[in-house]
Amino acid sequence: MNRRFLLKLAGLAAAAKLTAQTPAQTQPFCSLNQLGYRPRDPKTATLRGLSSQDTTFTIRSLDSNELLFTGALPPPTLDNASGDQVRLATFSSLAKPGTYRLEAPGLFSDTFHISNDVYADALRLTMRSYYGQRCGCAVDLGQGYSHPPCHLAGAYGIGSNQHGAVPNHGGWHDAGDYGRYIVNSGITTGTLLWAWELYPQSLRNLHLDLPESHHPLPDYLAEIRWNLNWMLSLQDTDGGVFHKQTSAAFSPFVMPQDDLLLSQIIGTGSAPYKSTCATADLAAVMAIAARVYRPLDPAFAQTCLAAAKSAWSWASAHPDVTFKNPPGVTTGEYGDPHCADELLWASAELWRTTSEPQYEAAFLHGLPSTPDQLTIGTPSWNNLASMACWTYALASPSGPDSGPWKDRIVEATRHAALDLVARQKSSGYGNTLALSDYIWGSNSVAANQSLLLLLSHHLHPDPETANAALSNLHYLLGRNCHGVSWVTQLGHRPFLHPHHRPSAADGIPAPWPGLLSGGPNAHPADPTARTLPQAPPMRMWLDDQRAYSVNEVAINWNAPLLFLLAFANQNTPA
Repeated sequence: MNRRFLLKLAGLAAAAKLTAQTPAQTQPFCSLNQLGYRPRDPKTATLRGLSSQDTTFTIRSLDSNELLFTGALPPPTLDNASGDQVRLATFSSLAKPGTYRLEAPGLFSDTFHISNDVYADALRLTMRSYYGQRCGCAVDLGQGYSHPPCHLAGAYGIGSNQHGAVPNHGGWHDAGDYGRYIVNSGITTGTLLWAWELYPQSLRNLHLDLPESHHPLPDYLAEIRWNLNWMLSLQDTDGGVFHKQTSAAFSPFVMPQDDLLLSQIIGTGSAPYKSTCATADLAAVMAIAARVYRPLDPAFAQTCLAAAKSAWSWASAHPDVTFKNPPGVTTGEYGDPHCADELLWASAELWRTTSEPQYEAAFLHGLPSTPDQLTIGTPSWNNLASMACWTYALASPSGPDSGPWKDRIVEATRHAALDLVARQKSSGYGNTLALSDYIWGSNSVAANQSLLLLLSHHLHPDPETANAALSNLHYLLGRNCHGVSWVTQLGHRPFLHPHHRPSAADGIPAPWPGLLSGGPNAHPADPTARTLPQAPPMRMWLDDQRAYSVNEVAINWNAPLLFLLAFANQNTPA
């Protein structure tokens, strides 16, 4: 997450759970999406450890015990990200719904399914994980994953103009800790709302069994509103927004209700106390919320729009108020020295929502001097310029009146997407990651690269870009050198030991469901992960609660995975 959690090990040593072993590289092994595939999507598994004399593989139906497919195995190739000699088994033409197993000499794969709704449970579980991260209310996911209301004591201020106790309620615990951070809520909530705008057919009837279920709002939007209300509570009367709400230090590894450290609204330490990045993030998210909730709750939508406009005005008047932890605060900093991209995103979202010319003018003013200088990259919590550009393209008319900037955004997005497609085709495990992308939260990088690919597909339809996005889903759900699903409680071998306080403290062997691991990190930043011998970057991962730089979870990592699953649950081929 680009955070340096110096105190993440507090209280953890006694609760540590050790990693499961990666399948030996010399043993015959098959990695594929452990859930399965939609009928007409491309389907490829990665095999290693086979003899060069082995030239074919078969697919057996477990419904009829028949061999329904025979395919040729190409010669081995080196996958640089893992160091593995791999062979690719492609069976895309097998489209009959059913339950299957891939077989090769000395090798049987996990069972997998082919069906139109193969990702339905994954979508529900991944979105329901946000309910599991709620702060300030009782949570009950079933099967013992529950806790009573937490963090109910009033919040106080550090480095802010807040004095005395103020209400402390709502939002999602950000990651493995119990902090809440506006900048990370920004990209998280924005991505989730975008998923609703682009793929509502997947989300409109999603049943999450929330306390608010059976009320007028769809469950999906009810869950997001829980976090929106908390974000609104950190907006000051002048429109500025405080950076985060955490204790001064990370709590021990206890359940949320047992975290008795004082909650603090944390500001910059000097006037104006609020930060530009947090304020612009809130402006962007509330502008999207105003669009999304307007047909369903006009009064709430109006509240969101007023907050967005007020925050945009404050951020425009204070464009360079950056954040660093004040003295005595050691929780996640989410420091960002450049807030122009956040303000660009806020301007674009407000223009899309209101059509008011000052917001378009502000967006255009923040772009390079000529369209040919514009580039598009993978978004992250501290790099939101691409989100801003896509918003502008989505809001602009199509056809000859679209103007040079929309055309350039579409062109630059397609160029970035085709680079990712080329990487996916050259990867032995089918992902779009460059070797340099195996950083803290690399699984989120893969998921956000899928978001880029899907925006390109939306703006310029091309099955190759959509299929590359889905190939990252296969990677996250099992087609990787470790043969694990990096989402808790999904697949045959989901990872087991996230750096996540409730999973460590609840006394239940399996972790809380629906959480995405940060994944391989070529430059591990915690003492446990640093014990890994140096290896190719995909191999720099272990399933250990102590290893926060490779195995933490975070709300912003789950969001692009949810976006990808919302696309995949449309049940239509690319």
